[in-house]
Amino acid sequence: MSEQKQASTGAKQRVITNPKYRRVHLIINPAAGQDRPILKTLNSVFHDLNIDWDAYITKQAGDAKRYAQQAVEQGADAVAIYGGDGTVLEVASGLVGSNVPFVILPGGTANVLSIELGIPRDLFEAASLLGSDTAAVLPLDMGKVGEQMFFHLGIGLEAEMAKTADREAKDRSGLMAYIMAGLKNLRNPATSRYRLTLDGQVVETEGVNCMITNFGSIGVAGLTISHDIDVSDGLLDVLVIRQIDAKSVLSAAADAISSGDIAAPLDQWQVREVTVEVDPPQSVMIDGEVVEIDPIHAHIVPHAVQVIVPTETTEKSENK
Repeated sequence: MSEQKQASTGAKQRVITNPKYRRVHLIINPAAGQDRPILKTLNSVFHDLNIDWDAYITKQAGDAKRYAQQAVEQGADAVAIYGGDGTVLEVASGLVGSNVPFVILPGGTANVLSIELGIPRDLFEAASLLGSDTAAVLPLDMGKVGEQMFFHLGIGLEAEMAKTADREAKDRSGLMAYIMAGLKNLRNPATSRYRLTLDGQVVETEGVNCMITNFGSIGVAGLTISHDIDVSDGLLDVLVIRQIDAKSVLSAAADAISSGDIAAPLDQWQVREVTVEVDPPQSVMIDGEVVEIDPIHAHIVPHAVQVIVPTETTEKSENK
């Protein structure tokens, strides 16, 4: 039986166990949306867990991926990420194909992936997963488009939302910035025709948004666009939202309150490979960041990385 230690930060006291990870690289994005001191809390957790840790601060795009690759080369047992979805994506991209798992310390605006995975919002609790007997390692699929890895790729309305919600608004209002940007775009959402090649089969449809994703969360705990999406099933989920207006938003909100599902009018397919042709062209977003991609041809990378999550997250995945 493992020895237990009592750790505390201020008034919070929880029991945490000896760690499974002795050497941890902590990657911090100082531009992340959450404005709070973190090092004192993390030092307390890592000290009580007897973790030897080093911190790496990102300054520009690409730093987080490079630091993750260094963690693998230098024999780290795990990587801890403080930042938003973009930082998590960079680190995961640097860990693809390695046996080094990562843990998310939610520090961004939306933190959609951490919500999907059931990561505690509380920094102490999230960091304590590195030494918890109630944590597990979950293999996580990723998509790849060109040379870019991704968890979620959005074409259309959500990319426009990301463009409209500027950094200052995100830092000030968090997730509400995205919601307000979405409401502005709802006045006249652009509809495009999508020609989808799904594992070789061609489908044509129209819509305001197309997603190629590995998770169903919309960034609000308990709400999902589809419970059929599994982060570890070896498949990409392709979803097209056919229409969205004030009436459909109110209807979807009512359904979400009662069932936890966002019942938007959409089509869904599960594939290993997909090509999307859009007419007229729409903006593209990868994990919260607007990008330029042409052509849009994506495929699944099954079990690309390993993530440390609460045990109940793996149980939910197994029961899907």
